[in-house]
Amino acid sequence: MSGEMVFSQGQLKRARYAVAAVFCVHGAVTGSFATRIPWIVDHTGVSAGQLGLALAFPAIGASVAMPLAGAISHRFGARGALRGLLALWTLALALPALAPNLLTLCGALCVFGATAGMSDVAMNALGVEVENRLDKSIMSGLHGMWSAGALIGSAAGTVAAHLGSDARLHHALAAAALTVLGLAACQGVLDLRGAAEAEAPPRFALPPKSALVIGAIGFCAVFAEGASLDWSAVYLREVLDTSAGAAAASTTAFALTMAVARLAGDRVVDRFGPVRTVRVGGAAATAGGALVVAAPHPALAMTGFALIGLGVAVVVPLAFAAAGRSGPNPSQAIAGVATITYTSGLIAPSAIGAVADATSLVVSFGVVTVLAFGLVVGAGVLRGAGRVSVAGGSDARARAAVTKE
Repeated sequence: MSGEMVFSQGQLKRARYAVAAVFCVHGAVTGSFATRIPWIVDHTGVSAGQLGLALAFPAIGASVAMPLAGAISHRFGARGALRGLLALWTLALALPALAPNLLTLCGALCVFGATAGMSDVAMNALGVEVENRLDKSIMSGLHGMWSAGALIGSAAGTVAAHLGSDARLHHALAAAALTVLGLAACQGVLDLRGAAEAEAPPRFALPPKSALVIGAIGFCAVFAEGASLDWSAVYLREVLDTSAGAAAASTTAFALTMAVARLAGDRVVDRFGPVRTVRVGGAAATAGGALVVAAPHPALAMTGFALIGLGVAVVVPLAFAAAGRSGPNPSQAIAGVATITYTSGLIAPSAIGAVADATSLVVSFGVVTVLAFGLVVGAGVLRGAGRVSVAGGSDARARAAVTKE
């Protein structure tokens, strides 16, 4: 992205709202898909094990495709790349429901994940650019908008499922509507382009070492998030003999906690800085994990899951922000962090299940507690997520100093 382009405060505020709308649309696609998985299972006739195999393909597609996002942004500019990649993602929503069998479902989900990952990198890179120019934290709020979009999409999907609608029709209509909304939102994002003399990034490149270190923190947070989101209801049901309704409500409460914490997280980061915020959050998540493990009563376990959600909510947004400032190619660094976090999200549910099979769910969440403590230990690598000042012209960004830890 070019650091020489100057934008007014009005343009930057509009760009912030536009990127937030893009995040919301991106999340709505995920929420829309997740609620119709049971219909897709019935339609394709896949078993539980085959479904588990198929659901690995979005992460595979994303991991392969995300490193391409930097070259695409360089070739078409930030706005053009985001417009195209987001449209591919919203339209890809229609593909899984069209699959008649396991093989085609795996292929559809691979494309689904590839378009998700590339658009994810593009929108996070733009979010970091807007944050830099506004000189205040916005990444947590942007990810909060993603969570809000996922909740909206899942709510609409729940209604569609309750009405017994065909997922092919539901997803076709949702894909069309979200594509229109996404294209409209993209009109307001910053039209950043690399300098004419800048060398084009390679079409495919391994992430820099800095991204690997930052990604390790993201890995811990996403693992704890994925484990809690997918297994909290099971834990309450099997370990603490909670009613099915209360167990299901805990999962919804956890998702809402994450969304609210992310929407409010930017003020906390601006006040205390990313390092202190993540250390305190890691301590809260560690305490939450310990409470889950030791809880003799469902209410205490629910409190523990809530603390995990609060503790890890802002870590991934801050990891993307730090990656975007860790080197000369923000998209490449963000792609590296995104690949690691996607991988963590993929392996977390199955890893928890494997540990539970070998020992117990209590031990599984002991592992989550240890990883949560890793946030306390490793928070220092997010020092680069502090907001930077870019006021003062094209040279200011190169000289900008991190204003907070």
